[in-house]
Amino acid sequence: MDWLTQFLPGFMLYFCRIASFFVVAPVFSARNVPAHFKIGIAFFVTLMSFTIVGNSSPIPLDSLYLLSVFREILVGVLLGFVAYLFFTAIQIAGSFIDIQMGFGIANVIDPMTGASSPVMGNLKYIIATLLFLSLNGHHLLLKAIMESYEWIPLSNDLFTKLYSGQMAEFMLKTFSTVFSLSFQISAPFIAAFFLTDVGLGLLARVAPQFNIFVIGMPLKVLVGFMLLILLFPGYQFIFKDLFTSMLDSMQKFIGLFTG
Repeated sequence: MDWLTQFLPGFMLYFCRIASFFVVAPVFSARNVPAHFKIGIAFFVTLMSFTIVGNSSPIPLDSLYLLSVFREILVGVLLGFVAYLFFTAIQIAGSFIDIQMGFGIANVIDPMTGASSPVMGNLKYIIATLLFLSLNGHHLLLKAIMESYEWIPLSNDLFTKLYSGQMAEFMLKTFSTVFSLSFQISAPFIAAFFLTDVGLGLLARVAPQFNIFVIGMPLKVLVGFMLLILLFPGYQFIFKDLFTSMLDSMQKFIGLFTG
């Protein structure tokens, strides 16, 4: 009982942060990942983290313990959400492409999130996930959450950061970065479709007998697939830069607590 009283409260705080991280973090938060696997990996990662870092002083089970639980859940959710934002950049870029390409009316169910997602965005999301796993990005996420206790201890000042507005400013900057990255990914398609629309408009003025609405849709689909084939080899480098930006943003998030 003395051992439980000394170590169990701290272990549960560790578990709250890591479990909430796995609820939001990319790859681990996918709907096709079984729930018992998420709970199991959260438990064993918590066990390793608590064994390595630990807590020298016991945490009392007083009235402030519930507040500490809520604070650790917020830290884990925010850290996982920062990583998840950069994966949504791929789907945002796919939405930009689908609207111009005409696939916006053919959204499909994404098995990773369970929500409706664009066709091109879902394709790029799957490719990015496979590349992320091949580059051992999931290992870097596990390393980030395990090492977060060295920089964000249990006695962190998250509520102070929230009250001062630093956390809101950081999330706003991260979202603007994600939106700009998604626009950069889709920029070649948007430029090509704009030139296609200009060409179709000139064709409608020169030869009014052509039905632009009939030939415009297949032409945009053909241009889109041709660009996708041409740009497909370069996505490896684009997604690597995206993952690097994701890890940098996670490091900046941790840097908010270390000054």
